Amino acid sequence: MFVIFNKNVLFQAEKYREVEAVCSEVVDILNISRDDIYLEQNGKILYSNQHITDEGDIKVIFRLIGGKGGFGSMLRAIGAQIEKTTNREACRDLSGRRLRDINEEQRLKNWIATQTERDMETAERKKRKLEKLCQQPKHEFRDENYDKARSELPEKIEDAVLQGIEASCSKRPATDKVEKIPKKKKKLWLDDFEDLSSSDEESSNNESDNKSSEDSPSALTESEVQKNDNAKAITV
Repeated sequence: MFVIFNKNVLFQAEKYREVEAVCSEVVDILNISRDDIYLEQNGKILYSNQHITDEGDIKVIFRLIGGKGGFGSMLRAIGAQIEKTTNREACRDLSGRRLRDINEEQRLKNWIATQTERDMETAERKKRKLEKLCQQPKHEFRDENYDKARSELPEKIEDAVLQGIEASCSKRPATDKVEKIPKKKKKLWLDDFEDLSSSDEESSNNESDNKSSEDSPSALTESEVQKNDNAKAITV
């Protein structure tokens, strides 16, 4: 009976009867902590209060560091987000075939089974169509007077419209004339100066006329004075 670590034999365990003694020897050889290892024999864990039996070799196994937990709550949260689907065609059956292929094969078999029925329906439709074409033609309404009146109707309408237009034109007076409004001549800015000069000349002429009219009564009075003097001289 040997003590084995990582497929290597550390020592023989026949002289040890307690598990704790074997553990202390392993700790001294590997120079590790006691809490980092545990012993196993025939797939069973050996605890410190047990005794060693000659049932097989003893294995030294390192302990694994555990996680923080919470994996179950994580799975529940993810499961709530996953949507349920009814499309199972991507799944496989026990033989390894996808359900999509199995369903497609079944649909193809059904289509082949109904092929004869479809051919019979097609032949029946063609037969009914031929029988319908071979039947007597439908009654057609023919009236020569009606066709003649129908063909002459557009011409009559056109003549009536033309007569109405001529009558409305004859009622209008023929002497309608459009009065032409003379367009105002646009003035340039030079014309404004000409208007100003002409207005100045007119004002100067008016002033001269006023002066002459004022001077004329005084001239008349002087002539009258001379006449009076001459008359007085004759009388004397």
